[in-house]
Amino acid sequence: MTDLATPAAAAAPPSPAAAPPSKAMVRRIIFSSSVGNALEWFDFSVYGYFASIIAKQFFPMHDEWLSTLLAIATFGISFLMRPFGAVVLGIYGDRKGRKAALTLAIALMMVGTLTMAVMPPYASIGLTAPVLILVARLVQGFAVGGEFGSATAFMVEHSPTRRGYFASWQFASQGLAAVLAAAFGSLLTAWMSPEHLGSWGWRLPFLFGVLIGPIGYYIRSHLDETPEFLAMRRERDSLDREGGHGGLQGRSKDSNNASDPVASFSSHWVNLLLAIGIVAQSTVGVYVLQLYMPLYAVKQLHMPAAVSFGAVVLNGGLQFLLSPLMGAWSDRIGRIRIMLGTSLLMGVLIYPIFALLQSHPTVGWLLLLQGTAGILKAAYSGPMPALMSEIFPTHVRSTGLSIAYSIGVTVFGGFAPTIVETFIHLTGDKLAPSYYVLTAALLSGLSLAIVAWRRRNLRRGLSLSHSI
Repeated sequence: MTDLATPAAAAAPPSPAAAPPSKAMVRRIIFSSSVGNALEWFDFSVYGYFASIIAKQFFPMHDEWLSTLLAIATFGISFLMRPFGAVVLGIYGDRKGRKAALTLAIALMMVGTLTMAVMPPYASIGLTAPVLILVARLVQGFAVGGEFGSATAFMVEHSPTRRGYFASWQFASQGLAAVLAAAFGSLLTAWMSPEHLGSWGWRLPFLFGVLIGPIGYYIRSHLDETPEFLAMRRERDSLDREGGHGGLQGRSKDSNNASDPVASFSSHWVNLLLAIGIVAQSTVGVYVLQLYMPLYAVKQLHMPAAVSFGAVVLNGGLQFLLSPLMGAWSDRIGRIRIMLGTSLLMGVLIYPIFALLQSHPTVGWLLLLQGTAGILKAAYSGPMPALMSEIFPTHVRSTGLSIAYSIGVTVFGGFAPTIVETFIHLTGDKLAPSYYVLTAALLSGLSLAIVAWRRRNLRRGLSLSHSI
């Protein structure tokens, strides 16, 4: 297949017999596909918010900075499993179905969250505690590696004409998870004594996550597979039967590989690189401007922890409310137009706002930063899953989405708090977060511009071939 980043050429057409989903089915599709993503971000956000406490519980060191860095690094190292999980679960989703991959992913995620909730501290079981925490993070990293791709494919393949709106709930759910995690952080730090919070209070959010997981698992296991995947599987089975009777002659290379996602995906490496670049701004917006900001506000700006968590609630709340609106808007006017404009705005605004916050470390400037970040995050990330799904055809969509998103999150997000914290520690420059966000915005803007250029060239080529 030609390597084309365009929905018209890359996305397989929906099944003509598929009826539009009912309103009740729409709600089940959105909830079932979003709950795993929400659980993932809730768990990771809580881990980041309570990193200093987790450091004392599981990574006690004489140097407090080193102890915190080890806890953050353990958080980051789980992202190394994401690409592996993306490959395994992505291929599994393209072969066995989106539903099967989603059900397996959320089951594995619950293992990681439960381990965090019940693990005894270092003082009770010694080195076994940090080792098991690391294993739990690796298992969860593997699981979430395939979550985004399978969930996004599941959403867009149920409604090809409203892909932007459906898929935007991936990031709306992240916003809701950020609100819940920050609310837990704010309430627990405000209402509990430091002793109780450090001994057992920090476990309460993880227990809450454990309760949500089984609900998502039950709903996912009782949903129907997507019409588009079922149509693709019927065609794939037909091609396999023809191949068994000598029917392979004259078929295209991509048709020959249709039953093998691994072989077929090898022709989409340019699309993969572009999708990874597109992910950069979105994931940095989460890991730097949401996850890391409470720690940054407390350690670098010397603000109360409850205030820093409250500002994140504003960010996540705007993302939750605006992402579906931006996704639906992208169905009308186009995804790249919205996302590229957002990249430009982020590149222009991020440094001045951080500079003002550093010189005036007040609640007002922190709220301005988080409010701006929340709006721009929603505008960029709301249309993003649909755009990424249109880059890859149906038979490799789960694999392509999973690998691109996992590599993007691993490279640009997983170690972002560690990199920024280390840069500040070594240089003393408290504007380091703005440099990181600016770099991601430039990379994503370039990737979007290349996708737009390739689409224009494709349309010109198609127009010329029709005229001939």
